[in-house]
Amino acid sequence: MKICVVGTGYVGLVGAAIFSDWGNPVIGVDKDENKIGRIKAGEMPIYEPGLSEIVLKNIKEGSLSFTTSLAEGVKESEVVFICVGTPQSESGAADLSAVWSVAKEIAQNMNGYKVIVIKSTVPVGTNERVKKIIQENLSGNCDFDVASNPEFLREGCSVEDMRNPDRNVIGSDSPKALSILRSLYEHLGKPIVECDLRSAEMIKYASNAFLATKITFVNEMAQVCERAGADISVVSKGMGLDRRIGHYFLNAGIGYGGSCFPKDVAALYKTSSDQDYDFNLVRGVMNVNKSQKEYFLQKVFRYYGKNLSNKRFAVLGLAFKNDTDDIRESVAIEIVKYLRGAGALLSVYDPQAMYNSKQILGDNGIKYCLDKYETLEGSDALFILTEWKEFASLDLEKVKLTLREPVIFDGRNLLDWRKVESLGFTYFAVGKRTNGVEKIERKDVYSTAILKNENNHH
Repeated sequence: MKICVVGTGYVGLVGAAIFSDWGNPVIGVDKDENKIGRIKAGEMPIYEPGLSEIVLKNIKEGSLSFTTSLAEGVKESEVVFICVGTPQSESGAADLSAVWSVAKEIAQNMNGYKVIVIKSTVPVGTNERVKKIIQENLSGNCDFDVASNPEFLREGCSVEDMRNPDRNVIGSDSPKALSILRSLYEHLGKPIVECDLRSAEMIKYASNAFLATKITFVNEMAQVCERAGADISVVSKGMGLDRRIGHYFLNAGIGYGGSCFPKDVAALYKTSSDQDYDFNLVRGVMNVNKSQKEYFLQKVFRYYGKNLSNKRFAVLGLAFKNDTDDIRESVAIEIVKYLRGAGALLSVYDPQAMYNSKQILGDNGIKYCLDKYETLEGSDALFILTEWKEFASLDLEKVKLTLREPVIFDGRNLLDWRKVESLGFTYFAVGKRTNGVEKIERKDVYSTAILKNENNHH
């Protein structure tokens, strides 16, 4: 079938590439001329393992093309996928302005029956609103149907997730639209959930909120483990071996980020509030996720004091997770900003997110390094903030020799704490009672004792 994909971000570009790889003629549309020019030149605007090869192969074979003209894409296609951004607004709701704009322009350029499919993550009722917008702006007497087909792609694994999904969800009130979209996916041999529009919209939010809750639960357990002397890595492994729980999303750390979880959890809470229901659990998930990075930073300030103006820190990891260059809502970026705000100088490195990070952080107080070991030169401590595999295999002897002081703050529990401590490092992790935690506790006790003596003296 002839497909148009509107939006060439993480969802749209991957979707266009894989749809064409399945043998469908696909036109990718984006209003950003620079982005379209880069794609045509073979330069991907995003980093996603395996994506570049698929895009270039299908462009060469003629099954995939890109344009800035939505009118062209609509007129040449039978199915139009809307894959534009729906960022979080100040109210916590999703900003749907791009969806409304695209829907209106689609309506003005229809030349026959179309299935308009929203793949962007949108709140309940959005597809119905899109249907109304198209009806109000049709330039001719064309039939159309609207469908919801939410994406469940993990950045860094999007190509594989698209090719080998756990399920595909298709929501529509039209049997014809359901049949057309079913034919697009049924060759995969994976479950297809066919339902009404509102249920399809809700499935996406429910899934992401549940995964965010799972992350938050293990981060809360990490706080208990650290205080009680247990090891959260062992605890989560023991939990994950239970088939009812599973091991995915059970790694304790400095909190979740990215373009999906923060905004989708907030949007679900906004939806519940709009229905006069206080979703306590989801509200708690948001609050705990915020406090997780704050607790991590507390360790830094308790160890060094509030003023970090005489310190330089090595930072490994800026992307919100490994295998992506995406820094949207990155906890690593937030921590870098906090450290710089307290006066610290920073030497940073990320395998893919350096360019994007520099656009946000600028040059003030930050040195952008060419590799992970360059960050260590002249630094007082090492911070690991993103779970790239290459950071887990650091040469710790080299790290110790290069750092001014052997101190590591591991926000992703990538290193073996026993090995790190045996080499003489002061080590801070998440959910483990390491020697770093014991040192700041002793320091706190000492400071309290000094304060009491001063008060007694006065």
